[in-house]
Amino acid sequence: MTRQPLQRVFRGPSIDLHYVEWPAGDAAVTVLLVHANGFHGRCWDQCVAELPVDYRCVAVDMRGHGRSDKKGPYTWDRFSQDLAELVDHLQLAGAVGVGHSMGGHCVAFAASLRPSAFSRLLLVDPVILPPELYRQLNRSGFSSAEEHPVSRRRNRWNSWQEMVERFSSRHPFSLWHTQVLEDYCRHGLLPDPEGDGWVLACPPLVEASIYAGSSTPDAGEEIYRRIGQIDCPTTVLRAPPREFGEAQAMDFSASPTWEELASRFANGRDVLLEELTHFIPMQAPDLVAQFISGQR
Repeated sequence: MTRQPLQRVFRGPSIDLHYVEWPAGDAAVTVLLVHANGFHGRCWDQCVAELPVDYRCVAVDMRGHGRSDKKGPYTWDRFSQDLAELVDHLQLAGAVGVGHSMGGHCVAFAASLRPSAFSRLLLVDPVILPPELYRQLNRSGFSSAEEHPVSRRRNRWNSWQEMVERFSSRHPFSLWHTQVLEDYCRHGLLPDPEGDGWVLACPPLVEASIYAGSSTPDAGEEIYRRIGQIDCPTTVLRAPPREFGEAQAMDFSASPTWEELASRFANGRDVLLEELTHFIPMQAPDLVAQFISGQR
């Protein structure tokens, strides 16, 4: 049975966050779903469609993304604090925390801030780098958001259908589940405030600024300190790894996640998915749903 999500707004202390909820009455399980940089909450639609109907699912648009406010700072600790405030608003207890890429990083951080909120975590290629790498380089290889190639992404579109047509034959989008690509495009555009047409719901400069600041020494030190405070069962899904350096800065299909990350959690499990790319939920939403529900 297909469930229709309900649009919600959390008016937090520093920002308004939009989220969608698939309610389930007296649900046995609540799942909090957090997207990657440049994405939005509706990218989880096909995963939710594969879950049992008694799962209450909540998918948030992080600040700067989707229909949430476009207001900084766009730092990983700020994103994580936003999540902790949303967790309080939702009164979560014993939920399943699920995050992809940036979302996985922030779910782990938020779980350290609100440990009773989560019974287990599923971190889908959570972009947590080897500890020593944070001290050696800025992963983006660019000194500012304006210099990052992502800042020059095409921003204006005539329709979401045009966006689908443009991306469907381009790597890595060509590997995605067809409906996930449609969800990404349909819900990833907002009316152009300067005229006809549509613009990206995550402005390119916002996305670029997040990439440019994601691998600072402070960010690395903080996330590993937070990981040490997490006791609940945590599964890390990974795609095959990549090399790091300026030449690989725009290779988003290989995994940037440290291969030994799961060992840093008190109750961690590592799962390497050799046949998939970093965009695991986009390629295999049914597989991700099995991990969410505990079937795997």
